Amino acid sequence: MASQVHPSAIIEPGARIGDRVTIGAFCTIGADVQIGAGTIVDAHCSVLGPTHIGRDNHIHGFAAIGGDPQDKKFAGERTELVIGDRNVIREFATISRGTGNGGGVTRIGDDNWLLAYTHIAHDCNVGSHCVFSNNATLAGHVEVGDHVILSGFVGVHQFCRIGAHAFIGMGAFVNGDVPPYVLVAQEGYGRPRGINAEGLKRRGFGSERIAAIKRAYRALYKSGANLSEARVQLAELARDSDDVRALLDFIDSGERPLLR
Repeated sequence: MASQVHPSAIIEPGARIGDRVTIGAFCTIGADVQIGAGTIVDAHCSVLGPTHIGRDNHIHGFAAIGGDPQDKKFAGERTELVIGDRNVIREFATISRGTGNGGGVTRIGDDNWLLAYTHIAHDCNVGSHCVFSNNATLAGHVEVGDHVILSGFVGVHQFCRIGAHAFIGMGAFVNGDVPPYVLVAQEGYGRPRGINAEGLKRRGFGSERIAAIKRAYRALYKSGANLSEARVQLAELARDSDDVRALLDFIDSGERPLLR
């Protein structure tokens, strides 16, 4: 099936548009952009490159995708943005390409909802099945695991990591690594306030798995142990729980301080 391109849209030579793509009025599609089959780009969007967008995405009006990174060190080197399949990117969202000294690529996985005015900066790596509520912002080099929820007006400091299934509450500022499964609430900078139990239930985690994660959370945040002592407790718990093992591996692989 042929694509539908509004007569007012600008498609620069070299852009590659898949089957069944819809491009609305007054869009600009850059020369080094690839858009996969079934993707919809609504009116007034700009998609610059190099950018690769997968299948069946929906980019809503006035989004700015694939622009230059907001980094003073960027000197025009070739960098990329890679977006997977079935993502919903709402109005006025902005997603930057990578930087030459930061890995060169910004990556977005599959099946994400990025709501209005969200910003994903250069060299970020976002997993799949995430929800970023309105005005959620990632600084550069942030890593976000699968099934993460960022509530409205969340801000994440550069180089931080947020583990899979974490939930960041409205208005929280994150300046350290957030382990998998953890719920963070606003209190100046965000502070851990339990695990994301409701989200885990919705994703099929059984009671035994959730109980093991709760025990790990208590060891890490409620026992009064320092981080080295908590690691010992987590290692013991990880013998019987792959989820706790994933949490411990996340902690051991971090470069920034753990959010505590």
